[in-house]
Amino acid sequence: MQIRSAVYGDADWILAYDRWISPETLHQKIGMGQVYVAVDGSQLLGWLRYGLFGDNTPFLYMLHILEHHRGTGIGTALLAYWEQDMKRLGYTAAMTSTAQTESAQHFYTKQGYQAVGSFLLPKEPLEILFVKSI
Repeated sequence: MQIRSAVYGDADWILAYDRWISPETLHQKIGMGQVYVAVDGSQLLGWLRYGLFGDNTPFLYMLHILEHHRGTGIGTALLAYWEQDMKRLGYTAAMTSTAQTESAQHFYTKQGYQAVGSFLLPKEPLEILFVKSI
């Protein structure tokens, strides 16, 4: 497995699974280097995309591993790669969030993230904010 920055050719594959981002925004993020992919040869296994919270703290918006590759360490590897890249860029903390109803909250806790707050959007489950010093 290799982790690399996404290229525009990865966009259609990502968009087939990621319903939370528009094609235009994904292309912008790829252009800014804010999307990483995990690949095995030419097979894409998963991706991570991020932005900046408050223009100064890396915020992981999406970490997605194809279902039949979950539990194999790909998510942990992608997250660690991203954290190291953010640290290299001079950041000292990273953030993410997940719905209270999703098991991802346990994954992030296991990776050293701490719940620091939550918010509730209309007709959505409680969203938990997580932070980690990197």
